[in-house]
Amino acid sequence: MKAVMLRLRNGWPMPLALQGVFEMLQSVVFALALIALPLVAVYFSGGFLEDSFEVILQFAGFVWLLIHGVPIEVFNLGPETDPSSVTGWLTLMPLGLSLLPFLFCLRAGRRIARASYTDQLWQGLLGAILAYGAIGTGVGFLVANDYGRVNILAATFIPLIIASLGLIIGARREAGSWGRLFGMDTAAYLHSVSPHRRWAGSYVWHVIVSGFMGYVAAVGISGILLTITLGLHWTEVANVYQELRPGPIGSAALTLLQLALIPNAVFWVLSWISGGGFSLGAGSTLSTLETTVGPLPSIPVLAALPSGEPANQWLYLLIPVLAGILAGWYFLRVGENHLEDWFARRIPFNALALGASTACLAVFTGIVAGLMSLAGSWLSSGSLAIGRLTEIGPHAWVTAGALALQIGLGTAIGYLIAPLFETDPVLEG
Repeated sequence: MKAVMLRLRNGWPMPLALQGVFEMLQSVVFALALIALPLVAVYFSGGFLEDSFEVILQFAGFVWLLIHGVPIEVFNLGPETDPSSVTGWLTLMPLGLSLLPFLFCLRAGRRIARASYTDQLWQGLLGAILAYGAIGTGVGFLVANDYGRVNILAATFIPLIIASLGLIIGARREAGSWGRLFGMDTAAYLHSVSPHRRWAGSYVWHVIVSGFMGYVAAVGISGILLTITLGLHWTEVANVYQELRPGPIGSAALTLLQLALIPNAVFWVLSWISGGGFSLGAGSTLSTLETTVGPLPSIPVLAALPSGEPANQWLYLLIPVLAGILAGWYFLRVGENHLEDWFARRIPFNALALGASTACLAVFTGIVAGLMSLAGSWLSSGSLAIGRLTEIGPHAWVTAGALALQIGLGTAIGYLIAPLFETDPVLEG
């Protein structure tokens, strides 16, 4: 009886599944509020003259689904067009806005992990995932109007990808290790496997990390190039703003839209410097080797697009090679090239063993970078369902092949030249 009275006085702890539901509700409310705020501001400034406030909220729901990757059917509402006709699919994810639900779900994962023991974590995560799926289903039903609709199954399950990633990564960061997160003793498991399996696993893991580092470095350099390009063409960008005259609220909304597409543009720049190129409309190609562009919408940031064929443009193809050199330097530093040890025991000539292991490293790292490039190209591509703008984004397979070759070559160069700049006595010995 005393224990019950103490519970009543101090409050009953919230069940983990219910806490997961509560955390997801918070995440959705915060994300929808941030999305709806600029739309509501444009509405009250007269930007949506013929639409009701309910339609504006439905637009916010459409945007929430779109940033999760849910395709939207767009209807043609021209004066002589059947309102039920579908003109196309809106599939271009504004990756800058996609960070909103991911970050909120990451926060939710950390809070759920903080409130649970290792063997109870699944309860909170399961409640959170079920709640997010239910919310996606509800939003999918509510947003359908004369402008568009979504598939209910897609609205239910596709948002779970970003939500699950955020929850798991957030819980992992709070737990500090995968072992604590899932209750597995990683150290004991590694001690139980044979040395050869540990060495092979270590080699594979660091090859994956090297490919990841090379690709991320290439993406980072692309972001720097995009920033420099926008700075050099800032006058042209400002002139487009002046020609549009959207007003203070419209300018703010247009700027937010462009900021949301900046991560997409970084991937487009990467495809440009790789030589694979990207499209801004059906039949268009922009790359270091070819530039063919048709009519484009009046979006200020597009004023910074490269034009013409300046001399020595092919030098940009060397930038991903520099990123690969960083990957090769990293692989040398970790000292986990067990494949080279394996070759050295079977090939009597050290130079041949080094060459064979370095060639394998270049191929494996290039493959990893190419696969990551496919993922990046897919995320940054899509359709606006407007005229020619049904093909936007990198030429995925050409870009992946080019980056695999460039980053792989850079990895081999970096691995071979890095010892010239190392002062580690272990490496020198």
